[in-house]
Amino acid sequence: MSTGRKQIMGILNVTPDSFHDGGKYYSAEDAFMHAAELEKEGADIIDIGGESSRPGAVPVCAQEEIDRILPVLIRIKKNLNIKVSIDTVKAEVAEHCLNEGADIINDISGFMHDKKMPEVVSRFGCEAVLMHMKGTPENMQNNVFYENLIEEIRFSLDKSVETALAAGIKKERIIIDPGIGFGKEVKHNYEIINSIGEFKKSGLRVLIGLSQKSLIWKLYEDKSIDRLPATIALNMISIYNGADIIRVHDVKQHRLALDAVEYLMETGVL
Repeated sequence: MSTGRKQIMGILNVTPDSFHDGGKYYSAEDAFMHAAELEKEGADIIDIGGESSRPGAVPVCAQEEIDRILPVLIRIKKNLNIKVSIDTVKAEVAEHCLNEGADIINDISGFMHDKKMPEVVSRFGCEAVLMHMKGTPENMQNNVFYENLIEEIRFSLDKSVETALAAGIKKERIIIDPGIGFGKEVKHNYEIINSIGEFKKSGLRVLIGLSQKSLIWKLYEDKSIDRLPATIALNMISIYNGADIIRVHDVKQHRLALDAVEYLMETGVL
Protein backbone atom coordinates (compact mmCIF):
# COMPACT_ATOMS: atom_id res chain seq x y z
CA MET A 1 0.00 0.00 0.00
CA SER A 2 1.30 3.46 -0.95
CA THR A 3 0.94 6.70 0.96
CA GLY A 4 0.34 10.17 -0.44
CA ARG A 5 -2.52 11.56 -2.49
CA LYS A 6 -3.47 9.51 -5.50
CA GLN A 7 -3.99 11.25 -8.84
CA ILE A 8 -6.30 10.78 -11.78
CA MET A 9 -4.95 11.37 -15.28
CA GLY A 10 -7.78 12.04 -17.71
CA ILE A 11 -7.28 10.80 -21.27
CA LEU A 12 -7.75 13.24 -24.15
CA ASN A 13 -7.08 11.61 -27.51
CA VAL A 14 -7.00 14.05 -30.43
CA THR A 15 -6.72 11.21 -32.91
CA PRO A 16 -9.08 9.68 -35.47
CA ASP A 17 -8.16 6.08 -34.59
CA SER A 18 -7.62 5.51 -30.86
CA PHE A 19 -9.20 2.25 -29.65
CA HIS A 20 -11.86 3.68 -27.32
CA ASP A 21 -12.61 7.25 -28.35
CA GLY A 22 -10.86 7.77 -31.69
CA GLY A 23 -12.37 10.69 -33.61
CA LYS A 24 -14.61 11.79 -30.75
CA TYR A 25 -12.46 14.78 -29.79
CA TYR A 26 -10.58 15.23 -33.07
CA SER A 27 -11.47 18.90 -33.50
CA ALA A 28 -9.67 21.44 -31.30
CA GLU A 29 -12.99 22.83 -30.07
CA ASP A 30 -14.38 19.43 -29.07
CA ALA A 31 -11.07 18.50 -27.45
CA PHE A 32 -10.91 21.69 -25.38
CA MET A 33 -14.51 21.32 -24.21
CA HIS A 34 -13.77 17.77 -23.12
CA ALA A 35 -10.63 18.92 -21.30
CA ALA A 36 -12.69 21.48 -19.41
CA GLU A 37 -15.17 18.74 -18.53
CA LEU A 38 -12.37 16.45 -17.30
CA GLU A 39 -11.05 19.21 -15.03
CA LYS A 40 -14.52 19.85 -13.63
CA GLU A 41 -15.03 16.13 -13.00
CA GLY A 42 -11.90 15.93 -10.85
CA ALA A 43 -8.93 15.12 -13.06
CA ASP A 44 -5.53 16.11 -11.66
CA ILE A 45 -3.78 15.78 -15.01
CA ILE A 46 -4.95 15.80 -18.63
CA ASP A 47 -2.97 13.52 -20.96
CA ILE A 48 -3.15 14.66 -24.60
CA GLY A 49 -2.30 12.12 -27.29
CA GLY A 50 -1.93 12.96 -30.96
CA GLU A 51 -0.91 9.51 -32.18
CA SER A 52 -2.80 6.29 -31.52
CA SER A 53 -0.91 3.56 -29.68
CA ARG A 54 -3.58 0.87 -30.04
CA PRO A 55 -2.30 -2.54 -31.22
CA GLY A 56 -1.49 -2.36 -34.93
CA ALA A 57 -1.57 1.46 -35.04
CA VAL A 58 0.48 3.07 -37.81
CA PRO A 59 2.69 5.97 -36.65
CA VAL A 60 2.17 9.54 -37.86
CA CYS A 61 4.84 12.13 -38.60
CA ALA A 62 5.93 14.63 -35.94
CA GLN A 63 4.35 17.61 -37.71
CA GLU A 64 0.94 15.96 -37.91
CA GLU A 65 1.14 15.12 -34.21
CA ILE A 66 2.13 18.71 -33.39
CA ASP A 67 -0.72 20.08 -35.51
CA ARG A 68 -3.21 17.92 -33.63
CA ILE A 69 -1.95 18.70 -30.12
CA LEU A 70 -0.79 22.33 -30.03
CA PRO A 71 -4.11 24.13 -30.62
CA VAL A 72 -5.68 22.14 -27.79
CA LEU A 73 -2.69 22.50 -25.45
CA ILE A 74 -2.45 26.27 -25.97
CA ARG A 75 -6.13 26.74 -25.22
CA ILE A 76 -6.00 24.53 -22.13
CA LYS A 77 -2.99 26.38 -20.69
CA LYS A 78 -4.68 29.72 -21.37
CA ASN A 79 -8.07 28.88 -19.89
CA LEU A 80 -7.75 26.01 -17.42
CA ASN A 81 -5.72 25.44 -14.25
CA ILE A 82 -4.59 21.85 -14.61
CA LYS A 83 -1.37 19.96 -15.30
CA VAL A 84 -1.01 18.77 -18.87
CA SER A 85 0.81 15.63 -19.98
CA ILE A 86 1.77 14.98 -23.60
CA ASP A 87 1.63 11.37 -24.78
CA THR A 88 4.43 11.21 -27.37
CA VAL A 89 7.60 9.30 -28.20
CA LYS A 90 9.04 12.08 -30.37
CA ALA A 91 11.47 14.69 -29.00
CA GLU A 92 10.38 17.22 -31.62
CA VAL A 93 6.77 16.97 -30.50
CA ALA A 94 7.77 17.11 -26.84
CA GLU A 95 9.86 20.25 -27.35
CA HIS A 96 7.09 22.14 -29.13
CA CYS A 97 4.61 21.19 -26.40
CA LEU A 98 6.97 22.05 -23.54
CA ASN A 99 7.54 25.44 -25.13
CA GLU A 100 3.76 25.96 -24.84
CA GLY A 101 3.64 25.04 -21.15
CA ALA A 102 3.19 21.25 -21.02
CA ASP A 103 4.10 19.83 -17.60
CA ILE A 104 4.74 16.13 -18.27
CA ILE A 105 6.01 14.01 -21.15
CA ASN A 106 4.42 10.56 -21.23
CA ASP A 107 6.77 8.42 -23.35
CA ILE A 108 5.33 4.96 -23.97
CA SER A 109 8.71 3.81 -25.31
CA GLY A 110 10.48 4.61 -22.04
CA PHE A 111 13.01 6.86 -23.85
CA MET A 112 13.85 4.00 -26.24
CA HIS A 113 12.30 5.44 -29.42
CA ASP A 114 13.97 8.86 -29.71
CA LYS A 115 17.46 9.28 -28.27
CA LYS A 116 16.95 13.05 -28.13
CA MET A 117 14.00 12.79 -25.73
CA PRO A 118 15.96 12.56 -22.43
CA GLU A 119 17.88 15.78 -23.20
CA VAL A 120 14.69 17.65 -24.08
CA VAL A 121 12.94 16.54 -20.89
CA SER A 122 16.02 17.38 -18.80
CA ARG A 123 16.41 20.82 -20.35
CA PHE A 124 12.83 21.80 -19.53
CA GLY A 125 12.91 20.19 -16.07
CA CYS A 126 9.51 18.60 -16.57
CA GLU A 127 8.19 15.31 -15.23
CA ALA A 128 8.42 12.17 -17.36
CA VAL A 129 6.41 8.97 -17.48
CA LEU A 130 8.55 6.06 -18.66
CA MET A 131 6.52 3.07 -19.82
CA HIS A 132 7.46 -0.50 -20.67
CA MET A 133 6.47 -1.75 -24.11
CA LYS A 134 7.71 -4.85 -25.88
CA GLY A 135 8.15 -3.77 -29.50
CA THR A 136 6.07 -1.00 -31.08
CA PRO A 137 2.31 -0.46 -31.32
CA GLU A 138 2.47 -1.93 -34.82
CA ASN A 139 3.98 -5.27 -33.73
CA MET A 140 3.79 -5.50 -29.92
CA GLN A 141 1.08 -8.18 -29.86
CA ASN A 142 2.61 -10.37 -32.57
CA ASN A 143 4.76 -12.63 -30.40
CA VAL A 144 4.18 -12.05 -26.70
CA PHE A 145 6.44 -14.17 -24.52
CA TYR A 146 8.16 -13.67 -21.17
CA GLU A 147 10.22 -16.06 -19.08
CA ASN A 148 9.74 -13.86 -16.00
CA LEU A 149 7.25 -11.08 -16.70
CA ILE A 150 7.79 -8.82 -13.69
CA GLU A 151 11.57 -9.16 -13.65
CA GLU A 152 11.80 -8.43 -17.37
CA ILE A 153 9.59 -5.35 -17.07
CA ARG A 154 11.56 -4.12 -14.06
CA PHE A 155 14.85 -4.63 -15.90
CA SER A 156 13.61 -2.64 -18.90
CA LEU A 157 12.23 0.15 -16.74
CA ASP A 158 15.49 0.29 -14.77
CA LYS A 159 17.33 0.91 -18.06
CA SER A 160 14.90 3.71 -18.93
CA VAL A 161 15.34 5.28 -15.50
CA GLU A 162 19.14 5.05 -15.80
CA THR A 163 18.93 6.85 -19.14
CA ALA A 164 16.79 9.56 -17.56
CA LEU A 165 19.11 10.03 -14.59
CA ALA A 166 22.18 10.12 -16.85
CA ALA A 167 20.53 12.97 -18.79
CA GLY A 168 20.14 14.95 -15.57
CA ILE A 169 16.47 14.30 -14.91
CA LYS A 170 15.82 14.30 -11.18
CA LYS A 171 14.54 11.06 -9.68
CA GLU A 172 11.54 12.74 -8.07
CA ARG A 173 10.37 13.84 -11.53
CA ILE A 174 10.32 10.30 -12.93
CA ILE A 175 7.16 8.15 -13.02
CA ILE A 176 7.18 4.54 -14.20
CA ASP A 177 4.42 2.64 -15.98
CA PRO A 178 4.59 -1.17 -16.44
CA GLY A 179 2.59 -0.84 -19.65
CA ILE A 180 -0.62 -2.81 -19.27
CA GLY A 181 -1.80 -3.87 -22.73
CA PHE A 182 1.48 -3.04 -24.46
CA GLY A 183 2.97 -6.33 -25.57
CA LYS A 184 1.16 -8.36 -22.91
CA GLU A 185 -1.43 -11.11 -22.88
CA VAL A 186 -4.50 -10.90 -20.61
CA LYS A 187 -2.88 -13.02 -17.88
CA HIS A 188 0.20 -10.77 -17.93
CA ASN A 189 -1.91 -7.67 -17.32
CA TYR A 190 -3.49 -9.19 -14.22
CA GLU A 191 -0.10 -10.30 -12.96
CA ILE A 192 1.10 -6.71 -13.27
CA ILE A 193 -1.83 -5.42 -11.21
CA ASN A 194 -1.05 -7.97 -8.51
CA SER A 195 2.65 -7.01 -8.57
CA ILE A 196 2.53 -3.21 -8.35
CA GLY A 197 4.36 -3.47 -5.03
CA GLU A 198 7.38 -4.86 -6.91
CA PHE A 199 7.56 -1.72 -9.04
CA LYS A 200 7.18 0.49 -5.96
CA LYS A 201 10.47 -0.91 -4.66
CA SER A 202 12.18 1.46 -7.11
CA GLY A 203 11.13 4.38 -4.92
CA LEU A 204 9.40 5.96 -7.90
CA ARG A 205 5.78 6.82 -8.47
CA VAL A 206 3.83 4.22 -10.47
CA LEU A 207 1.22 4.98 -13.11
CA ILE A 208 -1.32 2.36 -14.20
CA GLY A 209 -3.24 2.66 -17.46
CA LEU A 210 -5.84 -0.07 -17.90
CA SER A 211 -8.94 1.93 -18.78
CA GLN A 212 -11.33 0.05 -21.09
CA LYS A 213 -8.54 -2.24 -22.36
CA SER A 214 -8.62 -5.82 -23.61
CA LEU A 215 -7.84 -7.32 -20.20
CA ILE A 216 -11.46 -6.40 -19.46
CA TRP A 217 -13.44 -7.02 -22.64
CA LYS A 218 -11.70 -10.34 -23.35
CA LEU A 219 -13.29 -11.65 -20.14
CA TYR A 220 -16.78 -11.42 -21.62
CA GLU A 221 -18.42 -13.28 -24.48
CA ASP A 222 -20.64 -10.26 -25.12
CA LYS A 223 -18.20 -7.68 -26.50
CA SER A 224 -20.80 -4.91 -26.24
CA ILE A 225 -20.85 -5.17 -22.45
CA ASP A 226 -20.09 -2.04 -20.42
CA ARG A 227 -16.41 -2.17 -19.44
CA LEU A 228 -16.59 0.73 -16.99
CA PRO A 229 -17.52 -1.23 -13.79
CA ALA A 230 -14.58 -3.60 -14.25
CA THR A 231 -12.29 -0.70 -15.17
CA ILE A 232 -13.16 1.08 -11.92
CA ALA A 233 -12.79 -2.09 -9.86
CA LEU A 234 -9.34 -2.90 -11.27
CA ASN A 235 -8.17 0.69 -10.90
CA MET A 236 -9.19 0.74 -7.24
CA ILE A 237 -7.34 -2.53 -6.65
CA SER A 238 -4.34 -0.94 -8.37
CA ILE A 239 -4.57 2.02 -6.00
CA TYR A 240 -4.69 -0.29 -3.01
CA ASN A 241 -1.71 -2.22 -4.37
CA GLY A 242 0.34 0.96 -4.55
CA ALA A 243 -0.40 2.83 -7.78
CA ASP A 244 0.03 6.59 -7.47
CA ILE A 245 -1.67 7.66 -10.71
CA ILE A 246 -4.44 6.01 -12.71
CA ARG A 247 -4.93 6.98 -16.36
CA VAL A 248 -8.62 6.84 -17.25
CA HIS A 249 -11.26 7.82 -19.79
CA ASP A 250 -14.09 8.18 -17.25
CA VAL A 251 -12.89 10.74 -14.70
CA LYS A 252 -16.12 11.51 -12.86
CA GLN A 253 -16.84 7.89 -11.97
CA HIS A 254 -13.24 7.23 -10.94
CA ARG A 255 -13.12 10.35 -8.75
CA LEU A 256 -16.21 9.18 -6.86
CA ALA A 257 -14.71 5.72 -6.36
CA LEU A 258 -11.26 7.02 -5.46
CA ASP A 259 -12.58 9.46 -2.86
CA ALA A 260 -14.29 6.58 -1.07
CA VAL A 261 -11.28 4.26 -1.27
CA GLU A 262 -8.86 6.95 -0.09
CA TYR A 263 -11.13 7.73 2.86
CA LEU A 264 -11.16 4.05 3.78
CA MET A 265 -7.38 3.82 3.48
CA GLU A 266 -6.93 6.91 5.66
CA THR A 267 -8.92 5.27 8.47
CA GLY A 268 -6.23 2.62 8.74
CA VAL A 269 -8.71 -0.18 8.17
CA LEU A 270 -7.05 -1.21 4.88
